[in-house]
Amino acid sequence: SLVIANAGLGNGMSRRQLLRILEEYGLVETLLMPPNKPYSFVKYGTTEEAKKAFDALNGKEVTLEDFGQNIVLYINFVEKVFWKNAIPTSLPPGLMVIEKIISPEEERRMLESIDWTGDEDTQNAQKTLKHRRVKHFGYEFCYDNNNVDKDKPLPGGLPEICDLFLEKCLKQGYIKHKPDQLTVNQYEPGQGIPPHIDTHSAFEDEIISLSLGAEIVMDFKHPDGHGVAIMLPRCSLLVMAGESRYLWTHGITPRKYDVIQASELGQKVGTITADAGDLTLNRRETRTSFTFRKVKRSPCNCIYPSVCDSQKGQQKQVQPSFPHNEMEASKLEQEYVHKVYEEIATHFSSTRHSPWPRIVEFLRSLPKGSIVADVGCGNGKYLGINEDLYMV
Repeated sequence: SLVIANAGLGNGMSRRQLLRILEEYGLVETLLMPPNKPYSFVKYGTTEEAKKAFDALNGKEVTLEDFGQNIVLYINFVEKVFWKNAIPTSLPPGLMVIEKIISPEEERRMLESIDWTGDEDTQNAQKTLKHRRVKHFGYEFCYDNNNVDKDKPLPGGLPEICDLFLEKCLKQGYIKHKPDQLTVNQYEPGQGIPPHIDTHSAFEDEIISLSLGAEIVMDFKHPDGHGVAIMLPRCSLLVMAGESRYLWTHGITPRKYDVIQASELGQKVGTITADAGDLTLNRRETRTSFTFRKVKRSPCNCIYPSVCDSQKGQQKQVQPSFPHNEMEASKLEQEYVHKVYEEIATHFSSTRHSPWPRIVEFLRSLPKGSIVADVGCGNGKYLGINEDLYMV
C-alpha cells in the first residue's frame, strides 16, 4: 500500500486520471480517495509493483487534467490503511428526487422561455445577485426578509409553459396545491446559495425545484449538525415536504467541482456516501432551476416551533441553566458555536483576507526551519507568509 500525497479529490485530482497514472505500474486492487482531502491511498497486487510505482512517481510533476495546473506527487509506503466502510445515509424525511420528470425537448422549451437578455425586466422582477441571476413570477421573493408581499402580485402570473408540468405534479401527488410563485435561478459553474430554510409563513408545505441544464449536488443539514449531500440530476425534480421543508437547511456550496459517486458518474440520485473507494470529481456546468411555491395566506402552525417564524414569539421562556453532563454541553456547543460558524463561515472568510502587519513582521523575523503552530488559524491567511517556516 502507498500513500499518494498531493493527489486527491481535495486538490483537483480525479479518480480517472489518478487510476490511469497508477495502472502503468501494475494491477491496482484498491484506490481510496477520501472526500475533500489532498491525498489518496493505493494498494497494488504485489510489493514489486508498489516499488515500481514508488520509484517512478515519487517527486514526479504531473498536470491536473481538469485544472491545467502542475502538482508534484509525493509517495510513501504505508503498512495499513484504516478506513471505515461508509454507512449509506438516508434522504431527509419528506424529501424526494424524481429522475427524468421531463424530456430533453421539454427542458429545451422551458429554458428558452426565460429571456435573460436585455434590461432588467421589472414586470418579472429580474435581479442579478452576488451568486446568480434570478427572475420571479407570480410574486417577487424578497431576499431581505425571505418572504413575499402577498398584496402585490406581479402581472402575468406564471409562464404558460409551466402549466402542463404543474398539472403532472398535481396528478402524481407531489404537490397538494397548484403553485402561484416561481423563482428561476441561473447558476454559472462555481456559484451557489447559502444554507437556508424557506420562511414557514410565506409558503405552503411542498416546495418543488426542477434542475435544468446540468446536475448539481445540494447539501441538506439537520439542526443537530449531521448533513446529507444529494445529487440532483439534470431534468430531475426535488420535492421538499414535511421535515425536509421545515426543519433542514438546504444550500449549494460554491465550488467548480462536486464530489460524486464514481460508479454512476453524474447519474447518482439521492445521497452521496463518504465511500472513499467510489468517489470522483464532477465538473459543474451552467444550471437553471425552476422553484415553485404556493403562497400561504395564514400563519404557520407546524410542529417545528424552534425554526418557525409564526411561532417563535409564542415560545415559553425557559430559564437558563448549566448543562448537567458532557452530552448536554456538547449539544449546547453544537447549537450555539458550531452551527453559528457553519452559517457565517463564507462571509467570515471573505472579510478576513488581509494579514495583520505585526503578525507578518513576527513570522518573517523567525529563523529558517522554525516550527510555528497557528492555533485557531481561521481561514489560514498566515500560512503562506514565510515559505521558510514549517507551519501547522
